[in-house]
Amino acid sequence: MPGSPYTDLDRPPLSAARLRRALVAPNGPWARLELHAETGSTNADVAAAAAAGEPEGLVVVAERQTAGRGRRGRVWQSPPRAGIATSVLLRPGEAVPDRGWPAAPPTGYGWLPLLAGVALVEAVARLAELDASLKWPNDLLIGDAKCAGVLAEAVPGRSPAQPPAIVLGVGLNVTLCADELPVNPTGLPATSLQLAGAAATDRDPLLRALLRSVADWYDRWRSAGGDAVASGLRDAYLAVCATVGREVRVLLPNGEALTGTATGVDPDGQLLLTTATGDRTLAAGDVLHLR
Repeated sequence: MPGSPYTDLDRPPLSAARLRRALVAPNGPWARLELHAETGSTNADVAAAAAAGEPEGLVVVAERQTAGRGRRGRVWQSPPRAGIATSVLLRPGEAVPDRGWPAAPPTGYGWLPLLAGVALVEAVARLAELDASLKWPNDLLIGDAKCAGVLAEAVPGRSPAQPPAIVLGVGLNVTLCADELPVNPTGLPATSLQLAGAAATDRDPLLRALLRSVADWYDRWRSAGGDAVASGLRDAYLAVCATVGREVRVLLPNGEALTGTATGVDPDGQLLLTTATGDRTLAAGDVLHLR
């Protein structure tokens, strides 16, 4: 049937009903899930819902994005059903007494994209059986090629007293062929799970594993009051971070470029960089690993 999502048997559609049964309360950790055949940006969809007062726990998944966003305003696109594009709504500044979650301080919000990166590594290792690592702050690498990215965005509260919501978006290349891969403006080559030799490329269990891992780490982080050290998140991130210990070049948001050795990640998730002119602590930047 022309236009049917089943015309490409290597890229079957996701099932909203199955995903909701597995992931939405009371059977799963999330509050509500929307699945779109096509949307501009899952992050934009969740941000709009957050601005309208949507409570924490919304998940939006798209089979295709037409205006997906990456860091620094870049566009992220993928052919229909060839990857995972999902965003979730978090409200870390609001206490949840029933779950034993105190409000997390804004200084810890920088850990949320890193948290998603750790969840990505776990899902890829468990389902695709591939060794993956993270380039600070939030790119998933297989070898020296980028396979996924994370984008976190803050949405202001509806009143000055309400803490901002955080939209956490993940884009993972699953079955993209070589001629479908995006061009990375920083020069880092791209890959997909299929091209990397994944043991499995079924998006349904991959998405379930990813969202469950995000929820699990978020629960640990929230239960520890947003403390990445006490929750074990910082150790988990450092264990899979390919940036620490490397010579790197970092392009800062203001256009400044720094070269030095990445020596660690501080308790707020910032990169520690030793340069020829001294030590720097970086909250954001595009990192290029140097050989």
